[in-house]
Formats: sequence, structure tokens, C-alpha cells
Amino acid sequence: MNPILIINGTVISAASSLKENLLVKNGKITAKGQLEPNNYSQCDIIDASGRLIFPGGIDPHVHFALPTPAGASSDDFASGSRAAVAGGTTSFIDFVTPHRGQSLLEALKQRKAEAASSIIDYRLHMGISEWNASVASDVIRCIEEEGIVSFKAYLAYRESIGISYSELQQLMEIVGSSGRLVMVHCEDGEMISRLQHEFLVMGKTHAYYHALSHPPEAEIRAVEKVIELSGRTGCPVYIVHTSTRQAAAAIAAAKKSGLPIFAETCPHYLLLDDTLYDERLDNLRVLPYVVSPPLRTSADQEFLWKGLADGTFDTVATDHCPFNLYGQKGQGIYDFIKIPNGAGSIEHRLCLLYTYGVLTQKITINQFINLVSTRSAEIFAMADRKGKLDIGYDADIVIWDPEARRIISVKNHFQHCDSDIYEGFSTQGRPETVMVKGEIAFHADESNS
Repeated sequence: MNPILIINGTVISAASSLKENLLVKNGKITAKGQLEPNNYSQCDIIDASGRLIFPGGIDPHVHFALPTPAGASSDDFASGSRAAVAGGTTSFIDFVTPHRGQSLLEALKQRKAEAASSIIDYRLHMGISEWNASVASDVIRCIEEEGIVSFKAYLAYRESIGISYSELQQLMEIVGSSGRLVMVHCEDGEMISRLQHEFLVMGKTHAYYHALSHPPEAEIRAVEKVIELSGRTGCPVYIVHTSTRQAAAAIAAAKKSGLPIFAETCPHYLLLDDTLYDERLDNLRVLPYVVSPPLRTSADQEFLWKGLADGTFDTVATDHCPFNLYGQKGQGIYDFIKIPNGAGSIEHRLCLLYTYGVLTQKITINQFINLVSTRSAEIFAMADRKGKLDIGYDADIVIWDPEARRIISVKNHFQHCDSDIYEGFSTQGRPETVMVKGEIAFHADESNS
């Protein structure tokens, strides 16, 4: 394949916006700056006039083919990575989720086999589904033998994969002493289980009660406790899918105090709110929006947007975990506990954040790049090759058409799901061409719309 010279575009980084040309060869960026095309006659030329050029997006929180009682999440690594590329994301980090009693290393081997069908680069966080001496030993082996840099613990889902605060502290002591990171799903599992039981006893089964059984207090309590444990252990912590203004405020204060706290929020908490859980609505209309934590209020949204601009949040991740409405979500139509939690947005993340963040001036274009790419590379040990368009970096490149308009619909999305929580959303700006390690992996001509 010939080298590629991208000319006349504006290269956007987390720190600058510059008119530069990029030379791509053997999967890497090999030169940049005011390169004269006449000196590169052996190259294929891409004229990016009027276009923005981004480093490929990195989504640090996705769940492809996640096993659940309702079946695996509807995107596997093949379809999910294809949807990612169509949206300008060229790398992602998924999870190993061992079942209780399973060796972490065995689960890792199985997950790598499942991930082999991905068309883009991926990493894996190691999930912790229980805590005992064997798991503690496996954690050390994952660090020393497998190079795992991040471990995920759930404070919710106590009946299946959740652990207690005391067990989390033990995990943090091991991981922190090794210089690695613990990610935490911060919802108080005991509070949630109690509320779920109370609602079901009263015969309250509508999806509306999913939200009521996951109140803001469950997240706030867990976030505050995890911050306390980080201070006690010195372990760096990454708080996933923050949804409430009080949790965001606690994170901001912890960062200001110097604790090693990182945090993400997600597009659905920025753009959707709890009015979608109206009990008067038919359950089928509510089921797609059942996620954990649940959608919050418009006041929470406003605070989260401010957190993107002021550095409270390091990343915007998707928590991409779609389930089909018919056959999966529908299994909980008469019992909200049986609704598989999750929704898809890996292909919409950049378009939504650009449209409703950059174009509305809630965040700058440079903050946008930091949130969707650069910061994830830094936090999760990829900053030597991804998250920037610098010489020597992987040629994961998005050529962005800032004027292209689209209406999101289940009829034109790439994710493998029969519903879309952003159905009807208008977007401006989208990937025109996406390169993965120097090869064109997507062009807008391939769009379903």
C-alpha cells in the first residue's frame, strides 16, 4: 500500500488547532507540518479541505457480548467494533467478567478469544466478581504476567458480581501498591437490593421502579465511600458512569484535594433525563432507557456539562451495552429486575458530543478531543501510541466533516440492536473517513443513511 499524505485539513489536538499535513506510512504517522505535496509524488493524496482531523476516538468503557440471564448484549466484538469505526472510535476497552469460582486468567483467555473478531485495537479491564485468597493471588498474576493495568469492581449487583466495601479496600491495597488502577461502579448494592424487594412486594413492577430503586443517594454514598478508600489506600480510582451532580461535586472536591481520582460520564446522562421513565408510559417505551445508574434530572445534566468543561470529568465513555427490545429487554416487562441494564451509543458518541457540546459552546473543540481520545490514552497506558496525531503514533485518524447532518435512527445505525435511545436526534458533524493504523476502515459513502 502506498503512503498517504493528508493535506489542507485542520489538525485538532487537546492543546491546539493547526493547519497541517500528515504523512502516513506503514500504519504510523511519519511526518507532519507544512509538507509540500510535490515532494511526495509516491503518495496517495487525501485532500481534507474544509475538514477537521482528529485522533481516533478511544472508548474506555464498553461491554460487547456481555453475558446476562437475558442473553449476551446484542453487539459482539465484530459488530460493535464496526459501529465504533463508523462513529470515529478506533480503539476501545472492554471487560473480562469472570463468573464466581472462575480463575481470572482463565476468564481472560476466553475473553481474548471472543475479542479476536474486533476490527480495531482493544484492551481489557479485569473484572472482579468475588473476593477471596485465590482471586487476590490472580490479581497479582494479572499484573505481573498479563500486564493488566485496570481492575473493575461493582458495588451493585451483589447477588452476582458485586463485592463489599471491605473487599474493595483489599483489592485497592493490592492494585494500588502495584501502581495500577481500580475502576468502580459506584452504586450502593445493599440500598438497591432493599428497595427492589420493597417495590416487588408491593406489586410495583413497571420499569419506572428501576429508577426509583437506584436513587441518587445510592450513587452518592458509594462515590463518597470510594473516595475515602482511595485516600486510605493511595490507590488510583476511576469512577465510571457518573450521573448525579452531588457525585460530580464530590469527585471535583477529591481532585482538588490531590487524591488520584479519575472519572467519566456518558452521553445518555448528558442528553437524556428521567422523564423517560414516566409510569404512565407503556412499558415497551420505557425499557430501552433502563440503564444503571438510571437517567437523572435536567439539573443533573447541567452540572455534568459543567464538569466536562472544568476538568471534573476526564473522559466521556459510552458504557455501550445494547440489548434488543424484543426478546431481551422485554423479558422484564412484568418485572423490572429482569430487564437487562444497558444501551448502545458507541457510534454516536463523537457526533453527539460535537453537536451538543462543541457547537453549543459548552466545551471547546480541544476539550472534546481530550474527552473522547487523549485522556483515555493517558489514563490507561496507551499514551505512547494513541490519543494524539504525533510522529511515531498509530495512524488512527478521523477526517471530520463539520457540516454533515444526520438524523439518528434504528434504520441507519450500525449497532446490532432493534432500538436506539437517540432515535430522532439531529446531529451536525460526522466522520467522513476513518483510518485504522493507516488503512481506510470507513468512509461516509458506506453509511446506512
